[in-house]
Amino acid sequence: MEQLTDLKAILHSKRANIYYLEKCRVMQKDGRVLYLTEAKEEQLYWNIPIANTTVVLLGTGTSITQAAVRMLASAGVLIGFSGGGGTPLLAASEIEWFTPQSEYRPTEYVQGWLSFWFDEAKRLQVAKHFQLMRINYLQNVWSKDRDLKNESFFIDDQDVTQAFSGFSNKVEQANNVTELLLIEAQLTKNLYKIAVNRTQQKDFVRNYDSADSANAFLNHGNYLAYGLAATTLWVLGIPHGFAVMHGKTRRGALVFDIADLVKDAIVLPWAFVCAKEKMSEQEFRQQILQKFTEHKAMDFMFEQVKQQALQNPPVPLGKGRGEGSQS
Repeated sequence: MEQLTDLKAILHSKRANIYYLEKCRVMQKDGRVLYLTEAKEEQLYWNIPIANTTVVLLGTGTSITQAAVRMLASAGVLIGFSGGGGTPLLAASEIEWFTPQSEYRPTEYVQGWLSFWFDEAKRLQVAKHFQLMRINYLQNVWSKDRDLKNESFFIDDQDVTQAFSGFSNKVEQANNVTELLLIEAQLTKNLYKIAVNRTQQKDFVRNYDSADSANAFLNHGNYLAYGLAATTLWVLGIPHGFAVMHGKTRRGALVFDIADLVKDAIVLPWAFVCAKEKMSEQEFRQQILQKFTEHKAMDFMFEQVKQQALQNPPVPLGKGRGEGSQS
């Protein structure tokens, strides 16, 4: 019974929900966290199952009470304030997220991470590993996702195999992070071209400020992936500033590094497919979250971060290394 009433009984990697809210008030009522929407003649309350939620993004026209924040923190839910459509992120305590501070964070993973981070060569090796795992994850997702196959995304198509041709060798031979970023950028450009051809979005140009559906969905989906990455790092106690690739100008760059593990595999193709189908923002969001769950995106993030953090682990200070002992 104690476990059933524990708000952290569900591991973060197994939680099902990410919420993006607009034009509502988030509050605590009768021991639950609710959001209130106002219609012309009535007010409607909707429950947020906080024990099964990882991230709440608050968009335009929202407010939140202190009592609600207290309950969300007790359940380990990250809160982000964003503009319309989930982008951009506007406010934060550490970098981009209000992270719960009501408990101790584990030290084993941050100590393991810092044991290699100050060595540039080791940092580059971890960055290379993330790039290779990113491609492995994409190939695995595209090879077994029936919905993507129905949209003509086949992993053995000539243009797809050509996009991946030589990628691993280029990554292994990169001498620094700048070269690695150029290799990554070229691959993503090729993947955009593949998605454009499959969905007939002929006039597409990647522009973060563009209002067309494909660009807006890419932005929105990326920020959902950032929420998963931020949650992963918070649970493991690793600060966002200790990036391996994107850290030159952004303090929160490790979030981007970790989100990149799953973005191309899931967000990229579905942004174009949903734009082609003229889906609403809410329908796109539901599709992305369903695919995150289906392909265990957050489990994959935890697995990769923990593996790299424990390459040179410190002397264990407590029992267990699993996520369950952290959260």
